[in-house]
Amino acid sequence: MHAISMTTSDVDEARTVLGEHFYSSTVDVLSPGRCSAGFDIAHSDLVTFGDLRFGIDVRMWFGELGSYHVDVPLSGELVWRQGRGEPLVATTATAAVFQPVGDTVLERWSGDCRLLAVKIDRAALEDELSRMIDGPVGTPVRLIPELDVSGGLGAAWARLARMMATDAAEPHGLVRHPLLGRQLRESLIGGLLLAASHNYRDVLANRRPGLAAPRAVRRAAEAMRADPGHSFTVADLARVASVSPRSLQDGFQRYLNTSPMAYLRELRLSLAHEELRRTDPRDGTVTEIAYRCGFVHLGRFAARYRRRYGVSPSQTLRS
Repeated sequence: MHAISMTTSDVDEARTVLGEHFYSSTVDVLSPGRCSAGFDIAHSDLVTFGDLRFGIDVRMWFGELGSYHVDVPLSGELVWRQGRGEPLVATTATAAVFQPVGDTVLERWSGDCRLLAVKIDRAALEDELSRMIDGPVGTPVRLIPELDVSGGLGAAWARLARMMATDAAEPHGLVRHPLLGRQLRESLIGGLLLAASHNYRDVLANRRPGLAAPRAVRRAAEAMRADPGHSFTVADLARVASVSPRSLQDGFQRYLNTSPMAYLRELRLSLAHEELRRTDPRDGTVTEIAYRCGFVHLGRFAARYRRRYGVSPSQTLRS
């Protein structure tokens, strides 16, 4: 984990630094006056902390973040939106929670708003959730866009994040320790999964010590992840897992709150989305990527993709 601390009156320099440690963006200045940006940033492979202020009202557009992210205003307020949602206001009582997908806009980051920014690697969050539920994570984790930090678990998580951000800025802080630091960062991720509302909340709430996802569900999920383009049927997966189709259906519903085929569709959509984002339009087409990920009906693929991500596959490829 490495840390930087800087101040600048140059908006372009501030944008560049945020792009290096968080996300690329465009910045529009919304109010007269002089920029007085100050950034204390600590970066690692799992979590990046930022104590950030611009000192002037700005609007920022980021596109898709690719990571989970929480902004906790320590003062002032932040007006933001993601995807097709309506603008929301983050305050010292309500933090903003961002998904990896969906165009992201900070409509107004007020000059008096000091932010505690926490960027969380997407795979790290899914891995931590998998460990907590002791089973595979089949569908994307959809965090509710607001987190109450005025009390309860939300406030406890915000205090932990602020303490870790402060500690990470110290050369000999525990968060930067090569052995303990990773455990602390994983604990912060697990704490967010407990504090925030999301589509796996009921699974976590019903998780009991010693109750692991059955081996059959694990085997079927691993087979799908190993070869998502294969034309699996429930019967195929049941044979892989050495159980009856009915038992496999019941296991997926009980432990993952979904069906084997719905799990496979969501897995394929996520893989297609990532490949569309990474591919240069000159090197691949939507059709090639869809087929490679197991979609044979392009119209259905495009419709499901648009419902999930709010844009067409071709728009993602071009962007």
